[in-house]
Amino acid sequence: MVTETFQIDDIAEECRIDKYLAMIKPSYSRSFFQKLIKNQQVLVNDAPVKANYTLSFDDIVSITFPDSEESSILPEDIPLDILYEDDDVLIVNKPKGMVVHPSAGHSSGTLVNAIMYHCKESLSGINGVIRPGIVHRIDRDTTGSLIVCKNDESHVSIAKQIKEHSCNRIYEGIVIGTLPEAEGTIEGPIGRHPIDRKKMAINEKNGKPAITHYKVLAYLNGFTYVQFKLETGRTHQIRVHMSSIGHPLLGDELYNGKNSRFKQLQGQTLHAKNIGFVHPKTGEYKEFEAPLPEYFVKLLQQLQ
Repeated sequence: MVTETFQIDDIAEECRIDKYLAMIKPSYSRSFFQKLIKNQQVLVNDAPVKANYTLSFDDIVSITFPDSEESSILPEDIPLDILYEDDDVLIVNKPKGMVVHPSAGHSSGTLVNAIMYHCKESLSGINGVIRPGIVHRIDRDTTGSLIVCKNDESHVSIAKQIKEHSCNRIYEGIVIGTLPEAEGTIEGPIGRHPIDRKKMAINEKNGKPAITHYKVLAYLNGFTYVQFKLETGRTHQIRVHMSSIGHPLLGDELYNGKNSRFKQLQGQTLHAKNIGFVHPKTGEYKEFEAPLPEYFVKLLQQLQ
């Protein structure tokens, strides 16, 4: 472990300690320092404080950084569909059926296993050893574009853009039924389902704000081809919102989107088509498009 100690000057006075530490140490996120504070690895004048502690002139702050953890995840030579890559970010087109990071029942064959092999040591570590480089995720059966961060500075920058809703994320999907409006916005807080813990739901009491904009691309004989623009990024957001208005995604059995005509479908028909963001190093806006997977194209042709 390494401990850093410094004295607060008048510039930082009346600033929350978690916010200040994230500002002066941009390689680490605010949530990282909140965790250190909770574990009493941040002291002010030799005493533990809370994350909302307001700094004062001449406060002495000590930060004890934990040692780096060795990852037990094994790199695997799994082919990646790379849309773009430089020294800071990697944009991949995730295939259907691939889990993003290891979890119970999915210890191998994940996107993390693949990027660890491809990137070697060049991955951000902010999300810990289980999620190196992962700044956001998409569901196992959702396909499409996903950003991987190759260093902590890039991770902080992209995470901030996602939090501030300035990261442009466009999805396309097929829903059951004919949407009555050509475009619209669904607002409804999303939280854990009160009974089925595998599901998310509109949860007015404990949910987090969620906003999905949609636009009809084509009507398909009892189904609708839809474009979605995310303003927030809650777990299963599009799936929950569309189910809540009676038009679940085709193939999404978890949210009642199963259809006897398409038993061969593997999960929801949802594709993360476009991802746009300001490059963390150059400051240039970049946007990438992941082509629709073959199964999706064939399904559209069949429905037309």
